[in-house]
Amino acid sequence: MNTTRRRIVQRPATARFLPNLHPVLARVYAARHVASSAELEHTLELLQPPGLLKGMEAAVDLLARAIRNGLRLLIVADFDADGATSCALALRALRAMGAREVQFVVPNRFEYGYGLTPEIVAVAAQYQPDVLITVDNGISSIEGVQAAKALGMQVLITDHHLPAAELPLADAIVNPNQPGDDFPSKHLAGVGVIFYVMLALRSRLRSDGWFDERSVTEPNLARLLDLVALGTVADVVPLDHNNRILVAQGLKRINQGQACPGILALLKAAGRKPGRLAAADLGFVVAPRLNAAGRLTDMSLGIECLLTDSESRAQEIALELDRLNRDRRAIESEMQNQALAIVQELHLGEHGLPAGVCLFDPAWHQGVIGILAARIRERVHRPVIAFAPATEFEIKGSARSVPGLHIRDVLDAVAARHPGLVSKFGGHAMAAGLSLPQTHFDGFQKAFAEEVARHLDEEDLHGEIHSDGTLAADDLTLNLAQQLRAAGPWGQGFPEPMFDGEFEVVNQRVVAEKHLKLYLRAAPGADPIEAIAFRALESATLPAWSRVRAAYRLDVNEYQGNRSLQLVIEYLVPA
Repeated sequence: MNTTRRRIVQRPATARFLPNLHPVLARVYAARHVASSAELEHTLELLQPPGLLKGMEAAVDLLARAIRNGLRLLIVADFDADGATSCALALRALRAMGAREVQFVVPNRFEYGYGLTPEIVAVAAQYQPDVLITVDNGISSIEGVQAAKALGMQVLITDHHLPAAELPLADAIVNPNQPGDDFPSKHLAGVGVIFYVMLALRSRLRSDGWFDERSVTEPNLARLLDLVALGTVADVVPLDHNNRILVAQGLKRINQGQACPGILALLKAAGRKPGRLAAADLGFVVAPRLNAAGRLTDMSLGIECLLTDSESRAQEIALELDRLNRDRRAIESEMQNQALAIVQELHLGEHGLPAGVCLFDPAWHQGVIGILAARIRERVHRPVIAFAPATEFEIKGSARSVPGLHIRDVLDAVAARHPGLVSKFGGHAMAAGLSLPQTHFDGFQKAFAEEVARHLDEEDLHGEIHSDGTLAADDLTLNLAQQLRAAGPWGQGFPEPMFDGEFEVVNQRVVAEKHLKLYLRAAPGADPIEAIAFRALESATLPAWSRVRAAYRLDVNEYQGNRSLQLVIEYLVPA
């Protein structure tokens, strides 16, 4: 929780209120532009059809021919949770559909960088593949595709990142964001894209009589939705209706204990049990442990966790990933303290904190800069890029933006205004990555701040908390908390409900040195309500507040089999 002064802004209800719902839930949905009850249905029949994706027919032609002819397939994955789930899904699906030779390679971010680079093609060539299939990467890999084609490989790109002006000359490209694509949901994660490709491939093989001809049992691809849900939530893509269906269906399988052994083992390592898990549990519990492999060592370990059908092996890997995640947190904590010191120096400088903040330390760990950028952005309420050394002369940056600023477009504009300043870049509206010579850091820092200032004014750089309004004292109930928890999945673009109000502080204490546990009274005579403000204290000193204004979420606290209402405080100031 950040106690820096911020504005609480009420979300307007821009859609009509839906009938037959709790009035608070109806208000929440209206503020998220839900105009009909159909948008709240999560059945698979409502998914957008695969055939709407441009390039799907060419992709399926290539894969069906490769399976029928027994060609060697090689998946080229990305090194984050979306890439890992995409890779595991592709391998499981292709093998289930009768592909005889399917392997994977994942770039080590510290050696090869991102995507299908010529260097990773050279590694891939050792597997002697006939077909390369990228998952969650490749849309910018012009040179890599050229290198693969020169070696006689066919290339299928499946990706969701925004393309540049030039596309690679692959045999097929499936990406909802490529020019001329009419797929209605532009927010598929990489794992969502490859899931759609596998759906279309299964349909083609079925119509060709492949499963009957080879006595191959037609796979139930819904069994892979646990992977789709995890990758989609982990990549923080907007949860439009199509993505909410994918996540809801995957969560349902996980909560029924029908996930792959790796996901169940990662949950166990985190002390969580299937049953009442929400999307946030995937994003804040499972994904960081899976991502720890790619951040600190090699994502191959995370992919193996998702691929194994052995419960004992899955548990063994999950414990190793849990250990890596603890190491990652320690590294991140030290880097964050150093970054805050840099921010303080900038703030006290002649010109104050710039509109866009760039941070660099030659000792920082390349695998943790994305998390660091996100943490500092939360503190300063402006776009942040954190850099770490990539080679002796080059640095790599990870950017995190704020609402209203498309960070990839900003990088594109900087590169256009200052040719040669940036070596390469790519990404989304809210997150991006880039590389540049270390000697260019000062020039880039200035150019980035100037470009951000062209798009955001001082008013945009104040932190805002978007609230769904105040709640009456009799609405602060366990029943409403349970309804809101079940009403998701909540996430990026479909945010979990947040409320605000004033409370009397009945009691408070410090928990684990930095968390604040409170008991709050919403109205005179009302029963006190338990609340928790995570990471609220810079020290173990209790604030002497008798009344507070808080922005909070209603949550269900489960302890020793008992369930009770708990307010999770996101913002707290004296009233």
